[in-house]
Amino acid sequence: MEQTEANKQVYNEMVKVASPGSAVVTNSLKAFFVGGVICAIGQTIHNWLMSAGLAREDSGTITAAILVVLAILLTALGLYEKLGKFAGAGSIVPITGFANAIAAPAIEHKKEGLVVGVGAKMFLIAGPVIVYGTLTSVAVGLVYYFVR
Repeated sequence: MEQTEANKQVYNEMVKVASPGSAVVTNSLKAFFVGGVICAIGQTIHNWLMSAGLAREDSGTITAAILVVLAILLTALGLYEKLGKFAGAGSIVPITGFANAIAAPAIEHKKEGLVVGVGAKMFLIAGPVIVYGTLTSVAVGLVYYFVR
């Protein structure tokens, strides 16, 4: 039993030495800043559309669509990957991160053709999220239907 405890201590010391340090504060600030900038851009677009006379719901829908298109464009140009490496979670949490998660595999596998490449690989990363969201919304809808 003593040998096992000694082995655990030696192993834990080896892990501490071999594990790279993490700049938690710096990474958190980068994520906070980039996520905030993305949201501020979305809010600016939303406010501009509302000042142009669109209803709140319509301007929200159009804002989301514009952010998705911008994210896909940045993904196609290879810029969103650089943003993600810099910002971490700050770039994947907003709707732009979801657009990137769908567009990146589709662009990467376009050489394999439209059906086998783009069509099959497009939902490689985002597929489980879509399935979970769909099933959850169905479950909540059923609960709401029967409880009401």
